[in-house]
Amino acid sequence: MLAAQATALTRGETTSVQLTQDALDQADATQPTLNAFRRLRRDAALVEAKDADRRLAAGERLPLLGVPIAIKDDMDLAGEPTAFGCAGDYPVATGDGVLVRQLRAAGAVIVGKTNTPEFGLWPITEGEAFGVTRNPWHLDHTPGGSSGGSAAAVAAGIVAAAVGSDGAGSIRIPAAWTHLVGIKPGRGTLPTPAAFNGITEWGPLARTTADAALLLDVLAGESRFRAAADRAPRRLRVALSLRPAFMGGIRVRLDPQVRAAVVGVARHLNALGHEIVVDDPSYGLLGLTFLPRSLAGVEEWCAAAPDRSLLDFRTSDTGRMGARLAGRALTLSNAAQQHYRRKVGRLFERVDVVLAPTTATPPLPVGAIDGLSGWRTDRTVMAACPYAWPWNALGWPGMNVPAGLTGEGLPVGAQLLAPRGGEELLISLAAQLESVLRWDTQRP
Repeated sequence: MLAAQATALTRGETTSVQLTQDALDQADATQPTLNAFRRLRRDAALVEAKDADRRLAAGERLPLLGVPIAIKDDMDLAGEPTAFGCAGDYPVATGDGVLVRQLRAAGAVIVGKTNTPEFGLWPITEGEAFGVTRNPWHLDHTPGGSSGGSAAAVAAGIVAAAVGSDGAGSIRIPAAWTHLVGIKPGRGTLPTPAAFNGITEWGPLARTTADAALLLDVLAGESRFRAAADRAPRRLRVALSLRPAFMGGIRVRLDPQVRAAVVGVARHLNALGHEIVVDDPSYGLLGLTFLPRSLAGVEEWCAAAPDRSLLDFRTSDTGRMGARLAGRALTLSNAAQQHYRRKVGRLFERVDVVLAPTTATPPLPVGAIDGLSGWRTDRTVMAACPYAWPWNALGWPGMNVPAGLTGEGLPVGAQLLAPRGGEELLISLAAQLESVLRWDTQRP
């Protein structure tokens, strides 16, 4: 795992070249089945690994010096295209994005860029440009999306941790469906420019809370999140919330196995000494502030595509709708944000943390949206994943923790949610929960 690899490197028990070569070999071996990667940096990564070994031998110490990491294909990496799941002749990036610079500053070796659906639109990772990314727990199912490639790479053990992005649950959903910890930090926690009009944040996917917190520290350029994983939280009042926000009449059925898993997490929290109450955020019409920001962001990416005709028709249609909403609707949406933060925030006058399902269903089967119209696609994915997006609209932190496996052996997850500035509290609570559930011992 991430911290273990970093420690082994500093102790001279392995080399960066060995770890990097192992990751590249596993990526190659699993690519025909899992298809986690869009780009592998075989030569460049080994050059970086050799340099890391030289620096380690000279006594240099950095948090991730020599550790192989994967990043999602929505991040600029010098010398590689940023296709964000799309077909077409995308130019190579001339420089690293800010989070890639943070990873390099910490010494990480970036082995490749992982698959994502077009512009991160769906909670599955499939597309004409790259094919189907599959779930290592069951190859007939999706690992989720849109950070599905990153999740598949970590769950399969190709890398110890990876970076994803989350605009409507795109870290938390694949974390839930691949038995990982996934953290969406709150807005402003990372030094990133506003993406998709402020709804998207980047964050870590890892097997353990401590590893996810370590990677979050690296991305943030801080040292407080990993320390939070070693602190037991105070006795907390936790709201168990099973009701999703209103989504324009889309009917949501919470799968009984998911419900049982989330209630099981609540029982474990209660056994750890926390008070559990049944309570729901007052979301109101929060979705009206989310859609204009999301869809206008899609249009920005569509407009920058080298050949828009190569996009899935649903992507292009979504972009055109975003163009129509980019004026007054977007202005009103931005103006209403503070109202909804106050409205939802009243819950945190009564409780410290919210516990909710991450998804309404276990992982969807591969091909679940193939051949569907745009309207039917939206209904299918929102019915499966109605719980994550409100925290993107609010800009507050949330994280997925593994909640167990279904009778068919498919992972499901639970969300821990907090208001602004709550990352450390969530990490402490998740680490305490992990000490009991030991989800890190279960592998696909």
